[in-house]
Amino acid sequence: MRHILVIGSGKSTSYLFKYLLDKSDSENLHITVGDLDLDNAKKMIGNHQNATAITLDVFDKTSRENAVKNADIVISMLPARFHIEVAKDCLTYGKNMVTASYISDEMQALDQQAKDKGLVFMNEIGVDPGIDHMSAMQVIDRIRDNGGKMILFESFCGGLVAPESDNNLWNYKFTWNPRNVVVAGQGGAAKFLQENTYKYIPYHRLFRRTEFLDVEGFGRFEAYANRDSLKYQSVYGLDNIRTLYRGTMRRVGFSRAWQAFVLLGMTDDSYTIDDSENMSYRDFVNSFLPYSPTDSVELKFRHALKIDQDDIVWDKFVELDIFNPNKMVQLKKATPAQILQKILMDSWTLAQEDKDMLVMYHKFGYELDGKKHQIDATMVCVGEDQTYTAMAKTVGLPVAIATLAILNKKITTPGVQLPIHKEVYTPILKELEDYGIIFKETKVPYLGYNPLNI
Repeated sequence: MRHILVIGSGKSTSYLFKYLLDKSDSENLHITVGDLDLDNAKKMIGNHQNATAITLDVFDKTSRENAVKNADIVISMLPARFHIEVAKDCLTYGKNMVTASYISDEMQALDQQAKDKGLVFMNEIGVDPGIDHMSAMQVIDRIRDNGGKMILFESFCGGLVAPESDNNLWNYKFTWNPRNVVVAGQGGAAKFLQENTYKYIPYHRLFRRTEFLDVEGFGRFEAYANRDSLKYQSVYGLDNIRTLYRGTMRRVGFSRAWQAFVLLGMTDDSYTIDDSENMSYRDFVNSFLPYSPTDSVELKFRHALKIDQDDIVWDKFVELDIFNPNKMVQLKKATPAQILQKILMDSWTLAQEDKDMLVMYHKFGYELDGKKHQIDATMVCVGEDQTYTAMAKTVGLPVAIATLAILNKKITTPGVQLPIHKEVYTPILKELEDYGIIFKETKVPYLGYNPLNI
């Protein structure tokens, strides 16, 4: 049998294991799942005859090397910072490797060694990054093949709550790592291209500069800019493009309300709050507001942020119960961001019966035969339940499909890479359609960023 080692069995792996196990007989596969939490690994594979669960500590060099040595290909579903140790073992023992994470500088440094050994190190093959790369490059390459010249590319993605489970005023629940949501946008100004001009949005303005997007059947969304929209400009071959923008999608109104947390400093992760474990939620909010012998915390909050009492934004904060004097933080030496995350998890954690939703939206503007054209492409994936989520589906399936394609020598180009070439994205996108991950393309008038010019 051909042995696939999967390191990590977190929330995004349910569809990954289902796909591989469903194919295990016809493809002659045995799947070994290595995780610190053996019970969770066993839960993911059930009692399947073609799968084995083992305890694997990525910091235990001996057990890690033994697991890699016995595999034909390795999938690392660990947090991104831990991939590098696995990658070095794969080089040592001549194993191909697949991850869903962004390519780190340390991973990129292994490129030549991987090429010298003829090994495929496929990265960024989840959803974002992953499906975004593949679906974008498929259309971009088609436009170029037909003689078109790209002048605008915008790409948006969001992990959200499905409409049937959307029952709070923020129209949002955590479908991924809550910490990443709380600290999103920090660490430098957002940077993008707009009509051949570099644009920057500092963090304190990020959530007030949003775009609106309409997705047929799912209504209106807003998007705020990702930190570096130009990261893939050369990778996609868009060096001469006039507009290049990547953003994160939320429901309309989320960003305006979130801006309040940013302005008060509640998303700050750079210092700890004294005596945080003995604070109430109300104390936490009050710690960012001026002292008053007479005004309530609620009144000070509204005054500081210029929120009227009949504004829907005010109702959003009340709904979070952030003014409750009886709910305690109970976190030692916590940063404001850590405390805010705990408060939000009370309200935004998916309930057992809730479903999540993944939405992706691309805009392609191009010139052909002296005229400007635009194609909009949208994809919506709704989860089935708490195990088989939209996030797990869109992350896990591309990883699994790519792994089998490498194992079957359908993907052979060696080196550290991401899925931007036809040999990779064409078959994977085709197979994803069988699982309902389908992009709907619409031709729309090209407006660019200045409709008055048309």
